[in-house]
Amino acid sequence: MNHPRLPEARRAYIDSFTDVYGGDPFMVRLLLQAGRFFVFHSAAVLEAAQDPSRRETWFTVAALKKQLAMFGYASPRQVDHLVARLREVGFLEQSRAPDDRRVWLLATTNKLRAHHTEWLAAHYVPLAKLYPHHDYSPVLSHDRAFHELHCRACLPFTAVGARLMMTLPDTLLFFMHAAGPLIQNALLKAAMDSGDLTAAVPYIDVADRFGVSRTHVRNLMDSAQAAGLVRIVGRGGRSIEILPRHWVSYDRGLAVGMYLHDVVNLVVMQEWAKRPGEKAARQLAV
Repeated sequence: MNHPRLPEARRAYIDSFTDVYGGDPFMVRLLLQAGRFFVFHSAAVLEAAQDPSRRETWFTVAALKKQLAMFGYASPRQVDHLVARLREVGFLEQSRAPDDRRVWLLATTNKLRAHHTEWLAAHYVPLAKLYPHHDYSPVLSHDRAFHELHCRACLPFTAVGARLMMTLPDTLLFFMHAAGPLIQNALLKAAMDSGDLTAAVPYIDVADRFGVSRTHVRNLMDSAQAAGLVRIVGRGGRSIEILPRHWVSYDRGLAVGMYLHDVVNLVVMQEWAKRPGEKAARQLAV
């Protein structure tokens, strides 16, 4: 939070996050219809961490429900709907366990893994901005082998991640609304692009951009105003001023996320360095 380049890191993250979704209408629609970021992340982590010889680690719908319950995210019925939708669009597959035909196992597809690899890299862009002397090159280069190691290493940190998320009520306000993070980042980016963090920015047009109703966006802004994050202004209340508390709470959420990602990266890099050929390849790169 006290790093002098944190505003630069914030800008880098918002630009990277926007790039992940801004140019892909299909991903935006899928995110709105089939769940939020926790679902993609949990699926990638659970699959990477499973051990076929240990039934309790298998990636099943029940395991996904347990994972999402840590964040107070979705009811069991909602998870069933999310899984069905993700299977329908080719992001998840389901098959019977070879050792127990009564159990249905889930599996991610290349489409989901490709998206998650890109999503994960976006979350390391601000860290690279703050700490250019640290090595984030494997995750930033979308290395698939590193991505699998990273997902596997995330599982032990899930509980602490959930506890830290509960300390960020302003962040959760947006996460618990459909397209909330997309809307939030779009509005913050508009304010930064204006060159004045206190400038009034229109918010109704993000409804058309992300395929949600204007009523939904207006209700979200009403909630954000009640929380002291924005002030609705302008003729007809079609613009907002982003208040100082919003910037502070956003930066705190960003800092918490960077902290967790950096810890995982340290763990994974230790294992990554032990892989045959990695040390030689890195020396050649230098």
